[in-house]
Amino acid sequence: MKNWKQLSLLALCTVGIHATASANLSFIGTLVEPPLCTINNGNTLTIDFKEVGVNKVDGVNYRLPMNYTITCAGSTLPWEMILSVKGTATSFESSAVQTSVTDLGVQLLQNGQPFKLNTPIVINPASPPALEAVPVKRPGTTLKSGGFNAAATLLAEYQ
Repeated sequence: MKNWKQLSLLALCTVGIHATASANLSFIGTLVEPPLCTINNGNTLTIDFKEVGVNKVDGVNYRLPMNYTITCAGSTLPWEMILSVKGTATSFESSAVQTSVTDLGVQLLQNGQPFKLNTPIVINPASPPALEAVPVKRPGTTLKSGGFNAAATLLAEYQ
């Protein structure tokens, strides 16, 4: 009986070794580029707060809309677009661009909510979100009179 078990095991191993199948695979496709898009026709978007009272900076006063447009060439593919603002955030607010004044930033809002810098959001380029900008200061500080400026990059990308 011991020989019978050994013969059975040998037969199973032999069947396992010779039982193979194969198929040829072929992969084809077309690489396409996303459509060309521009923001504000390539022009700089400038938000001028004009005169800002040093005692009135509270994250509400002086709020202004960021009027921008996104224009893309036609495409038949369902591309996903992301929008981000690239810039240096203040140390006291991650959604505020650092200005030339140490304790002053320009906070960005997306549909009324803080828009964290350097963090992309998925958007529909046909109806981009409403963006606003508002001066904010470090809590507990007093601002001094003088000019200020800040810069960031509004970036729309297809994925």
